[in-house]
Amino acid sequence: MKLTVFGATGGIGRELVRQALDAGHEVTAVVRDPARLGVGGDRLEVVRSGLTGAGELRAAVRGRDAVLSGLGARSRKDAGVAARLTRTVLDAMQAEGVGRLLVVSAAPVGPAPADDGALDRGMRGIVSAILKDVYADLREMESELARSGSDWTSVRPPRLQNKPLTGRYRTVVGGFPARGRFIARADVAHAMLSMVDAGETVRQGVGVAY
Repeated sequence: MKLTVFGATGGIGRELVRQALDAGHEVTAVVRDPARLGVGGDRLEVVRSGLTGAGELRAAVRGRDAVLSGLGARSRKDAGVAARLTRTVLDAMQAEGVGRLLVVSAAPVGPAPADDGALDRGMRGIVSAILKDVYADLREMESELARSGSDWTSVRPPRLQNKPLTGRYRTVVGGFPARGRFIARADVAHAMLSMVDAGETVRQGVGVAY
């Protein structure tokens, strides 16, 4: 497949690029600073962009089978970037007739498991209060997706870890795995790539966790 990855220098984005190349895909990585990518290969094209407008992104998504995005706020002061940048990506995709988009969101944006215990409910409430601006941004991003005509999937992980790929995790379409508290960035990337052709995930939020 031909894939474009936005946010390719982030923890999940870099894993998306690396794993997609390992799987034999052709990858276009859109980055602000190519020196930070740290991934190479014959099937990799690197596009430098500040994501300032849809026009400059059209060539990066043209003819692609799917677009994957790790764009989002890295701290509370960055809240707002996920919705704004995803809107720009959507505009570029619409202009080029590209439909499939997978993005990274977060577990608290989606519904909690009905059988969550008191500890998990309490932790979810604390984290949501601390990062309320970040989650408000992600909710607006998901609203942008829902209003679009794209075949989107929003992948919602819990607390992220910098650990090796396992390929062993749980996913729930339209929900979240009970007592799912952690997942490695590498496994989030693995899950996203596995969902590119998964029709049941189209226009759905998908919870993913160990």
